[in-house]
Amino acid sequence: MELQETVALVTGGTSGIGRATAVALAERGAHVVISGRDVSRGDEVVREIRAAGGRADFLAADLRDEASARSLAARARAVAGRVDILVNNAGVYPFGPTEQTDEQTFDAVYSLNVKAPYFLVAELAPEMAKRGHGVVVNVTTMVAEFGAPGFALYGSSKAALVLLTKAWAAEYGPQGVRVNAVSPGPTRTGGTATMGDALDQLAAQAPAGRPGSAEEIAEAIAYLASDRASFVHGAVLPVDGGRVAV
Repeated sequence: MELQETVALVTGGTSGIGRATAVALAERGAHVVISGRDVSRGDEVVREIRAAGGRADFLAADLRDEASARSLAARARAVAGRVDILVNNAGVYPFGPTEQTDEQTFDAVYSLNVKAPYFLVAELAPEMAKRGHGVVVNVTTMVAEFGAPGFALYGSSKAALVLLTKAWAAEYGPQGVRVNAVSPGPTRTGGTATMGDALDQLAAQAPAGRPGSAEEIAEAIAYLASDRASFVHGAVLPVDGGRVAV
């Protein structure tokens, strides 16, 4: 129960990595506030956590701009009193040729993957700093670290989050707020099911030779959220089956 007496806000917590993270943090004693668009799935996660003896609440949120991010932060405080751990997990990951990307898609990706985390941190990190402690964990991707055909939009949005991780660590670390990121590789979730064999082919390029599970990514997030990572600031932790090595 290493996270007992803490409150964690997990965006995109109704499925995949976000859901696994919410469950993992609750198992460690955190009161977890889950946000997402799908109310029925959010309620299902809350029931699962509560049935196991944990504490959880769901807040419906469509993170697309500053106002929606700040509103979610305010509602999380209203429900749980404060936020000690922020997991910026919500994101979209379209891929395809650059010339086929329209402006609406471009704006939607950057709004959710960059703008929402930016203003959630702007709203919550100063309060953490005033209390002298807090944690932010950003979920990026291995394709933020290298060029790959079809991943220009998604990869560049997550590359921005990598830089923000380091900038926020420098900005808020001296006040006791640790900011780090987890960089997943190919991960088997409901969202990646549409990739079919392509997910396995991508994973085969790494030493592990297989896709990861949402629970494996969540374990890394839970580590960074805990005091076991008390001397870790501004790091991007690869959880990619070893893709970083090849």
